[in-house]
Amino acid sequence: MKSLTFAILRQLSDGEFHSGTELSRILGVSRASISNALYGLDRLGVVLHKIRGRGYHWLNPVQWLDKTVIQAHLAREADIFHIEILETTESTNSLLLYSVTRDKGTHNEKIRVIAAELQTGGRGRRGRQWHTGLGDSLTFSLSWQFQRGVNFLSGLSLAVGVAIIRTLASVGINGVTLKWPNDLLFDFIKLGGVLIELQGDMLGPATAVIGIGINLRLPEHIKIKIDQETTDIYAIIHEIPDRNKLLAVLLRELAVILNIFDRQGFSPFRDEWVRYHAFENKLIELHLPNGFIEQGMARGVASDGSLLVSTLTGEQSFHGGEISLRKLG
Repeated sequence: MKSLTFAILRQLSDGEFHSGTELSRILGVSRASISNALYGLDRLGVVLHKIRGRGYHWLNPVQWLDKTVIQAHLAREADIFHIEILETTESTNSLLLYSVTRDKGTHNEKIRVIAAELQTGGRGRRGRQWHTGLGDSLTFSLSWQFQRGVNFLSGLSLAVGVAIIRTLASVGINGVTLKWPNDLLFDFIKLGGVLIELQGDMLGPATAVIGIGINLRLPEHIKIKIDQETTDIYAIIHEIPDRNKLLAVLLRELAVILNIFDRQGFSPFRDEWVRYHAFENKLIELHLPNGFIEQGMARGVASDGSLLVSTLTGEQSFHGGEISLRKLG
């Protein structure tokens, strides 16, 4: 999406009518450029009406992310984050991962955060694409350097899930559950997810790039692109939460969780995670990378975050990777 398109949409964010002549004067471009920049926005969930003699009217304007507002919500914790807000990028995880690689060896005590209004190539687990429109989700990534090695970070996605549940509950969004190892659910339907990518040595240090996506209000034409049933926050509480406040509260909770994880690993969050697990004590089947399917009952998780399952041959543990979990019955 062009920068001119974003500039026009920011002018239309007040919900009023704005003529092409007015927009071209404010932005210093031709009326034809205005018209071209707004072409095809319906595929991103943007609903524009154009009425002769009145101009353009944006029926469903987004709530823009604003670094200053986010920092105000963070208050005293604002100084520990380096926040970058982008209009559009292919993937916040890919961009931050590239930055971590490029700046390797550079000392920076701040937690780097990249959030985007629109991701054109967002990624989920197992190579899936993460579909969103403009401003209809909260999508961001942050990096965290651990002094220990990659092996120590097993269970990190589960701890991040705990941070998200705590955050949502604190802003009045209750009933959200977790699906091992990294999905957010409501009523067993996907609400969001976590993607963690690691860089570093087995003995340390290691850097984690943590990508989080939470659906706020997905338009139907975006939902039909997704290969599974999805839901959003609007369907749960019938309003769209303040994106800036939600991001700030989540960043603050993540800093708390990651600091504890850095010292103690996943163990301190184990019992809490089990309480949030949507499939706990339920019959499940696991689709394994080798094509086998294992069935059993979910019985919690180990201290390293691996899923414990009671099967016909006894209790077994399974690690994340390419395993897909599904409910039976």
